[in-house]
Amino acid sequence: MSNSSEWIARGDQHIAKTYGRYPLVPVRGAGCRLWDADGREYLDFLAGVAVNNLGHCHPKVVAALQDQAARLLHCSNYYHIPQQIELAEILCAHSFGDRVFFCNSGAEANEAAMKLVRKYSREKYGENRFEVITALASFHGRTIGTISATGQEKVKTGFAPMVPGFKYVPFGDAQALKSAISPNTCAVMLEPVQGEGGVNVPPAGYLQAVRQICDEHGLILVFDEVQVGCGRTGKLFAYEHDGVEPDVMTLAKALAGGPPIGAMVAREPFVSTLGPGTHGSTFGGNPLMAAAGIATLKVLLEDGVLENCVAMGDYLRIRLEELQLRYPFVTAIRGRGLILGMELSIDGGEIVTKALQRGLLINCTVGCVLRFVPPLIVSRAEIDEMIAILDGIFAEQR
Repeated sequence: MSNSSEWIARGDQHIAKTYGRYPLVPVRGAGCRLWDADGREYLDFLAGVAVNNLGHCHPKVVAALQDQAARLLHCSNYYHIPQQIELAEILCAHSFGDRVFFCNSGAEANEAAMKLVRKYSREKYGENRFEVITALASFHGRTIGTISATGQEKVKTGFAPMVPGFKYVPFGDAQALKSAISPNTCAVMLEPVQGEGGVNVPPAGYLQAVRQICDEHGLILVFDEVQVGCGRTGKLFAYEHDGVEPDVMTLAKALAGGPPIGAMVAREPFVSTLGPGTHGSTFGGNPLMAAAGIATLKVLLEDGVLENCVAMGDYLRIRLEELQLRYPFVTAIRGRGLILGMELSIDGGEIVTKALQRGLLINCTVGCVLRFVPPLIVSRAEIDEMIAILDGIFAEQR
């Protein structure tokens, strides 16, 4: 078997260089731990970028995959798929939604949502009703459509022209949103907590104000919960914190506990605008991925994972705030549940590299915000271990 250096050399020959990869070759995972091809162990506080909410290789998810793989891997969406139906039932029973469209990623889910809002609005109000308002610092995916929706210029560089019909307003400013509405506006799309934009939590009352504005102007409200849904904030869906429901919600990342799946959850009458032939996905909601999604949601809802997320999120925040008191370059701690950001006045990328060298996996967004998204099963002992490593790194920055 190849070691890490050999795998990296082989990958350099044939893998597209679309990622700035760290010199880590994971080959095994369990719980909050990863092991590389050289046998080295890592404490994982990145969790596949908020995908492995149940940790690596959760036994119930693995069992569901193994059982389904022996029965039926894939069949066409021309047919009725029992696992897909059951997963949709669970999602609708625990959300505002009436129907679900399944796909393979967050970007695909957001593309489906954008098609829905445009088609519904044109049918109801006319051809000029197509514009979607999103937030500055938002992130909605890497397709041409979703980078057009994203409120960050860096993801658009080199890919012009963008898809027309998007406006961007400051996140958390309801008045700016209201002022941006035009006769062409059909929808508002927001992350209830911005992840890639720096773990930005909306001010109290903001999402309620957005809901009211949408209702007053006949706009469809879309929440992108690709990163913060499926338990990440301590509730099954992040919108529950604010006492407001969207009309459409997009999910992916943690929905199947690791395997790729995406979903658009929507209420009537909006969702019915996507009739036969208007949208589709070859692999979306196939039996294998749907079985993993069923197992994942049952664990989230029945095994105390959400409660642990709340408790450990509070504890992690306390420990991070202790570091903030000791190190003046830590300027802010923010987030909900187990998506927490630590803003620095120094380069965060260097901290991530040093953490990797010491067996800790974290990452940095917008250059200066360390993002902590460990599995929701993380323990106090593992949080203490992470803090000790980070403390040692910070002590060297003085």
